[in-house]
Amino acid sequence: MGHLHQVAEKEHPITTPSFAEVLRRHRHAVRLTLEQLAEASGVSARTLSDMERGRSKGSQHRTVTALADALGLDDADRDQLVELAREGRLRDRWARPTGLCELPRSVGDFTGRAAGLAWTSELLRAGDAPGAAGVGLITGSAGLGKTTLAVRAGHVLRPDFPRGVFFLDLFGMSPQPLPVDDALGMLLRALGIADQQIPGDVAERASLYRSLLRDRRALIVLDNAASEEQVRPLLPGGGAGKALVTSRRLLAGLEGVRRLALGPLPPLEATMLLTGILKDRGAPDEESAVGRLAQLCGGLPLALRIAGNRLVSRPGWNAADLAARLTNEERRLDQLSAGDLKIATAFGLSYEQLAISTRRLFRRLALVPGRDFDAALAAVAGGTSIEEAWNALDELVDLGLLQDNTSGRYRFHDLVRLFARDRLRKEETTAECDALSVTLTSWLLSTATTAGRWFEPGYGDPGQAAPDAAELSSAEKADHWLRVNADNWLGALRHATSIGRFDVVLDCAESMDWFSDRWMHAPLWYEVFTLGAEAAAALGDPARQAVQLNMLAWAHLLSRDDPEATLRYTAQAMDLATRSGASIQIALAHHHAGGALRRLGRLDEAIASETRAAELHRSNGDMDRYCHSLGAIGTCLRDAGHHAEALERYLGLLALLNDDRSGVTPSVVAIIRPIALARVGDCLGLLGRRAEAILKLTEAISLMEQGQLPVPQARSLETLAVLLAEEDRIGESRRAYARAAEVYQAVGDAEASGRCRSLATAAP
Repeated sequence: MGHLHQVAEKEHPITTPSFAEVLRRHRHAVRLTLEQLAEASGVSARTLSDMERGRSKGSQHRTVTALADALGLDDADRDQLVELAREGRLRDRWARPTGLCELPRSVGDFTGRAAGLAWTSELLRAGDAPGAAGVGLITGSAGLGKTTLAVRAGHVLRPDFPRGVFFLDLFGMSPQPLPVDDALGMLLRALGIADQQIPGDVAERASLYRSLLRDRRALIVLDNAASEEQVRPLLPGGGAGKALVTSRRLLAGLEGVRRLALGPLPPLEATMLLTGILKDRGAPDEESAVGRLAQLCGGLPLALRIAGNRLVSRPGWNAADLAARLTNEERRLDQLSAGDLKIATAFGLSYEQLAISTRRLFRRLALVPGRDFDAALAAVAGGTSIEEAWNALDELVDLGLLQDNTSGRYRFHDLVRLFARDRLRKEETTAECDALSVTLTSWLLSTATTAGRWFEPGYGDPGQAAPDAAELSSAEKADHWLRVNADNWLGALRHATSIGRFDVVLDCAESMDWFSDRWMHAPLWYEVFTLGAEAAAALGDPARQAVQLNMLAWAHLLSRDDPEATLRYTAQAMDLATRSGASIQIALAHHHAGGALRRLGRLDEAIASETRAAELHRSNGDMDRYCHSLGAIGTCLRDAGHHAEALERYLGLLALLNDDRSGVTPSVVAIIRPIALARVGDCLGLLGRRAEAILKLTEAISLMEQGQLPVPQARSLETLAVLLAEEDRIGESRRAYARAAEVYQAVGDAEASGRCRSLATAAP
C-alpha cells in the first residue's frame, strides 16, 4: 500500500489529492465494492458514497481508522487519510453557519412592498456570470421600512442561499459607524474563519472575504450603511455570493449596484398594514378611522407601526380617538411614539448627520408656506446664495429629509415638515422666526407682483425689477413661476394679511388682473381677490376696492359658477366706482353683470349691460377691454338664437384684432383671437356651414394649445367632434373627443372628461 502512495506523489507532485479521491483510489486498489467495504468497516454504504463523492469532506477520526483497518493501509497511507479527513473537518466547520451575524426575525404582519420584494428576488436570483448584478442598494428616508424589507427578502430568499444569509448593522446613523476592519472581521467569523486565520490588514481581510463569497452561495445583508467608503470593501467581487445594502443616504458613488428608492406606502397598502397590526382587536367598525389614521401617518411604515402598537397595547383606545389626536399638527410627532419607537428619534438621527448650516436651512424651510419650493426660495429661507442652497438641498435629499424631482423642486414628507418645524421652535427664538416669515413673505409677494405685471397691457418689461433670486426675464418664465409657486405666494398673501401688510397684499392682487385671464379656471382666484378687496377696504381706498370686487365678481362667474354672487359683487363695485369716479370699474361692473345675466338666461338684460360696458370702454380708450365686451355681446346673441348676427359681431371683432392700428395690446390679441375664431366656428356650425366651421375651429384649437388656454380648447374640441360626426368623419370625431377628454382631465374637470371619453369610444 505504501507503493500506491509513492506512485501517487510522483504522478501528482503539485496538486494535493482530496480525501474523496484517496479513499476511492485505495478501495479500487484492493478491488472492493462500496457494499463490501461497508461490511468490512461497519460504515454504511450511503456514508461511503457521500465520502467518495465529496459530499462529506471531513469524517470523524474513528470512522477513518475503521476504514483504514478494513483497507489494510500501511502507516504512511493511514496517516495521509487521517490528515486529509482532519483538514476536511476544519474546512467543513468553517463553512457551517456559526450563529454570528444571524438574520433578525421578520415581522409576522409584513404588508405591501410587493414590487420591492419582486425586485430583490429578480436581482439576487440572477446568474453568477461575470458582470451579473450581485448587489442591491435600498435607499430612502427614516421610517420607510428599508431594514424590514431587506430582512423580509433575506428570509424569503434563504432557500436560494444554502451557505447562509448573514446580517450586519453598520450603524450608519450613529456618531461612530462600524469601522470597516471590524465589519470584515465579524463577517469572516460568520463565514467560518477562525480568529487566528483572519488577517490583520484591512485589504487582506477584504480579499479573503471576496474569495470566500466567490464560490459560496451566501447572501450578506448590510444594513444602515454610512458611506461608500464603509460599504465598498464589504461587497462581493462577483460569483455566487450576493449582497443587499440599506442606507438613508443615496450612496451615489457606489458603482455596479442596482438601486431601489423606497417611498411611502400607497394609501391602500398603508391601510392594510395598519389593519394587519390591529387584526386581533376585532373592531370592524373602526375601518374608516383606520384609513384616516393611515393618511395622517403619511404612508410611513414606522409611523403606522407606532400608531398600531399604541392601539394594540391600549385596548381601551379606539382608532378614531388616536386619529383625532394626530389631527393636531402641534402634537402629532409626540403622539407618534410607542415605547422605544419614536418617529422624531428616527428623523433626529438623520438631522444630527447634517452640517450646522444645513440644519439651519432644513428647519427654516418649515416656514415655506407651499407644498414645494425651489433653490431660489430655499436661499431666501436660509439667508444664503443659491449655490450654497443647492449644496445644502443636495445633502438633505441624500439623507432622505427632502424629496426632489426632475423639475428642480423639493418637498417635505408631511411628518418630516412637522419635525423641521419642531426643531425651528426649539433652536430659534420667536423673534427670529417672525423675522424670517416676514422676509419670505416679502420676497414671495414682490416676485409674484413682478411676474403678474408682465401681462398688464402697457406696463412694459417688469423683469428689470425682479428680485435677484428669481429669473423673470420673459412672460413665459413669469407665467411658469406663478403657476408652480401658486401655493407659496398665496400663502404669503394670507400671512401678509394676518400681520396687516395690506399695501403689499393689494399690490399683488392687482397685479394678477390680466394674468388671471391666462389661468382663468384656477381655484385660487376667489381667495386672491377676496384678500385684495379686504386689503383695499382696510386701506380706505374705494376705487381700488371696486377693482377687487369686480375681480371677485369675475371669479364667481367663471371658476365658481355662481352668477347670483357675481351680481351682488358687481352691484357693490358699481356703487364704490360711481362714488369714486372710477369709470373703468363702472364699465367692468357692467361687463361682469352682463356675463352673470347671460348665465341666468336673462339675455336681453345681458346684451344691454354688455353694450353699455363696450360704450364705456371705448370712450375710455380701453380697446383691450372693449374687445372683451364685443365678444360677450356676440355670445349673448348666439345664445339668443341670433346666429347670423352673432357671426357678424365675431367677424367684426376678428377684423379689429387683426388690425395693427386698433390699439389692442398684442398679448390681449393672443388670448382673444383664438376664442373669437372658435365662436365664429360655433356660429358657422349652427348656420349649417359645417365645412367652414371645422376649418375655423381647427385653427382656433391650434392657437389655444400654443397660448395655453386649456378650457376654451377643450370646449372647442368637443364642438369640433360634434361637427365631424355630423359630416360622417367618425374617426376624426373620436380623436377630437379623446383629445378633449385629455384636456378636461388636465384641468380637473372629471365629469366633462368622462363624458368625452365615453363618446370617443361609443359604438357608431
